[in-house]
This record gives sequence, structure tokens and C-alpha cells, in this order.
Amino acid sequence: MKNLIYAISSGLLLALAWPTYGLPILLFFAFVPLLYAEFKVRNSEKKFIKWKVFGLAYLSFFLWNLITTYWIYFSTAFGGAFAILVNSLLMALVFMLYHIVAKRTGFSAASAFLISIWMVFEKLHLAWEFSWPWLNLGNAFSEFQNWVQWYEYTGTFGGTLWVWLGNIAVFKAVLLYKEFKDKNLIYRGIFKLSLLVLIPIGISYLLLSQVEEKGETMEVVILQPNINPYTEKYNTTDTRIGELLLKLSEEKVSDSTQLIVAPETVFADGTVLSNFEQSEAAFFSRQLINKYPQANFLSGISFYERFNDPAKVREQSNQIGPMDWYDDYNSAFLMNAEDIPQLYHKSKLVVGVENFPYQDILKPILGDVMIDLGGTVAMKTTQEDREAFVLNNQSFTGPIICYESVYGEYVTGYVENGADFLSIITNDAWWGNTQGHQQHLSYAKLRAIETRRDVVRSANTGISAFINQKGEVTKSLGYEKQGSIKSDIHLNSNKTFYVKHGDYLARVAQFLALFIFLFAVVKYKRNRPGI
Repeated sequence: MKNLIYAISSGLLLALAWPTYGLPILLFFAFVPLLYAEFKVRNSEKKFIKWKVFGLAYLSFFLWNLITTYWIYFSTAFGGAFAILVNSLLMALVFMLYHIVAKRTGFSAASAFLISIWMVFEKLHLAWEFSWPWLNLGNAFSEFQNWVQWYEYTGTFGGTLWVWLGNIAVFKAVLLYKEFKDKNLIYRGIFKLSLLVLIPIGISYLLLSQVEEKGETMEVVILQPNINPYTEKYNTTDTRIGELLLKLSEEKVSDSTQLIVAPETVFADGTVLSNFEQSEAAFFSRQLINKYPQANFLSGISFYERFNDPAKVREQSNQIGPMDWYDDYNSAFLMNAEDIPQLYHKSKLVVGVENFPYQDILKPILGDVMIDLGGTVAMKTTQEDREAFVLNNQSFTGPIICYESVYGEYVTGYVENGADFLSIITNDAWWGNTQGHQQHLSYAKLRAIETRRDVVRSANTGISAFINQKGEVTKSLGYEKQGSIKSDIHLNSNKTFYVKHGDYLARVAQFLALFIFLFAVVKYKRNRPGI
């Protein structure tokens, strides 16, 4: 029973630490109850040890996932259940690997393996087709961005390492106290933890005092149409949307405005890609530009392209007949008075909504289960490289579409391609007024710190916002409000250490985890009787 209480305690502590409501200080000892439960099972139980450890870990991680990401249910019931159950499973399997190594090695090697394998898991969740990096530990400091200004050197994996070092320090102190019953060991552990937490925070505030908003300024207007995706979005024509955007622009756009930004798929009718310049979206964009010729207009749009040529079929093409396919795109476009339209197609897709992972393998088994349970109706077609749009003042922006903004190293690709600032277009209304849209905005602050780029964020129903290079929200428009906001942003061409090197901590962790695991397994086999 005590072990169950320990497991539940870890799950609740992890959940209570999460943004945007939580206290991330709890993270530095949140795993300790679960670690202690595993230690007790490992050293006292004789039967079904692995399964007991797995069960305790699954309970902890299920509570964490459920409390922090329950809101996915409002978008898709199947997607919500799948994300919570499967992500909890993956986390529990990672903890099982730690248990296997801990049985065969000492405390230091097991602890190093746990830190490394967890970082490997987080890196995997950034790269594979079942990607769901929402609960990567480094994200937890997004509301306390003044603590993690050093993310410009480490990215969020620095935060993950920080959290685990704290937990290991506390766990060691607990084990030593249990063995020697000396309260000084607890006091020493508290002192070590305090230094471990406070020194990085102190470094962060030192960096914060030295950060200056770099680059020339530019006036930007964000539009927030507030179209309900369930009752209005697909019952509203592109013509009506265009008229609404023109109306909203009148509130704030001036002769000094150089960029106007509208949200993800705000033009949702489904435009034939090759006919974009004859579309309603292009028509209203030109009207806006004719009125404000100095301005650039960046917006989201739904594209498709139907074809019957087998040579054009890609991995993500959707087949509707024997010789009939189409590509479906969630895209961004930029138009101005000088150049032809620039296009970017969203390339980090939401599992089960925009993407059917491992379709060749799973579709023959599952059939239309994803569709039947509220999931994807079509695979979205992506592009390989990040696109940086060039404005008519020769500045560049990264057109980041919704979910892509959760991926730190992915976003650096826009900066590597020249982006002086970041433009996030999104539609968070699918989750309703929950933590979903609040967390999504909060994570965008981390992208600003990692890249030292201003962020312009246009969200269909909110929260639209301007974020400076320190990760501070300088101006915003609240949830379910219709309107526009205006601000000056800075254009920065300098590249941070993280932009240049990406998730190097995770890459080091991959080698370390593999080395310790092989060492543990080989050593165990060598020491077994008869071997």
C-alpha cells in the first residue's frame, strides 16, 4: 500500500508542477517517491518485480498525463485517450529500463543511466511519428522564464537535466538517512539541492540583466478573428473571412505597419494549390496590400491538389480511387506588393488529427478506426526544409504553424534559414478554454529564449501575443476575443549557441545511455553463476 501512495504522490507532484498553474520547484523532488518505491520493490520483493515496478511507474505517469493533458479529449476523444494511455506506457517502459540497470549496477551508474535514458526518450518524442513532446520536463519552466535564460545555450534539455539532478540528489539523501538515521544527512541533502536549484537561477538572472533587445524595429499587427472551429469555421466562407480580416485590420494598421498576421487555416474553404493566385484568399490579400502598400500579409490557408499521375504520388498522398489521389496541406502564405506569393506547408503534424503514423503497417490492421473515433480523415503533406519568408523590407520570418512551435530544435531550422523573428500562426480553439491553449502560448516563450528572437503569435480564438527576446509577453489579446493588437518588434540576425548546436545534450545522452546499458548487461551475464 505504501508503494502505491508513493507512486500516486509522484504523479500528483509532477502534475502540480506543470504550467500554467503549477510551481516548477516541485519538479526537483517529484520523482523521489516513485524512485523510493522502486528501490523498496527491488530490494524486498521476490516475485513479479519488473511488473510491480512497471505498475507503479504507470500509475504515476498516468496521473501526470491525465491531469496535465486531459484537454485533448475536447478535440478528439480517441486522440485524448491514446495520448494519455500510450505516453504513460512509454514513460513506464523507460522507468523499467532504469530498474533493469539499477539491479545490475551501483547508485551512480544507475542514476546516470536514468537521466540519460529519460533524455533519450524525450528526444525520441521529438522525432518519431508518434511524437508528443508536450510533457518534456524542460517545458515546465515556461511560466518562470526568468529561471531559464540559459536555454539559449542548452534548450529545454538543459531543464530536463536540471530536474533529474535535483531528484537524484534528494533521493540519495533519503537513502543515506534511511541507512544511517543521521538527520545531518537530510540537512546536507537540502543544502546541496538548494545550491543545485539556486545557482542556475542566479546564472539566469545574470544573463537576463545582460540581454538587450537587438536589431532594428518593425511595426506588426496581429489579427484575431475568433471563429469557433466547431460551429463557425467550416460554415464560414473565405469571402466572409476576407471581409472580417479587412475590418479587423482597420482598427490598428497604419502607414507604418510592415507586417499583418492572421491565424492558421483562417482561409479554410480548401483552395487548389495551383490556383492560389485566383483564390478568395489572394483576392482579399491584394485588397489589404493595395490599401497598405508598404505592408506584408502572412496568413494560414488550407490547400489541396488532386491528380491522377502515379509519378506524383508521395508517401503522404491520399488515394480516393484506382487512379485518383490528392495532397492535403495546412499552409502559410505571405504576400506583398513586390513579390510573388511565398508558401510553406506545415511539417510537424498532430498525431491522429493530421497524421496517421506508420500508415502502411497500421492501416491494414486498424482500417478506418482513426476516422471512426474522431481522428484524421486525410494525411497532410509536408515539406522537407524550414521556410523563411522574406518581407519587402528584406527582413525574414519563420512561419511556424501551431504544433511546430513546441519543437525547440525544429524551430532553430527557421533561424538557420535566415529568420530575424518568428511568426506563429495557430488555432487552439479545438481544446476549448482549457490549459491546452494556455500551455501552448507558454511554450512559445521558450522558443524566444532559445533563439533570442521576437515572437509574433496569431491565434484564431486567442491568446494572440507579442513575445520579446527575453521570453516576456509584452502585449496580448485574450481568449475568445475578436480584434487586433499592434506592437513594434526587433529584428535579430545573431545566432545563439543553441541555434548553432541544437539538442546536443540529448545526443550525448544517447551515447551515455547505450554505454551504461551495455556495461550493465555484460557485467551481469559475466557475474552470473556458471557463466
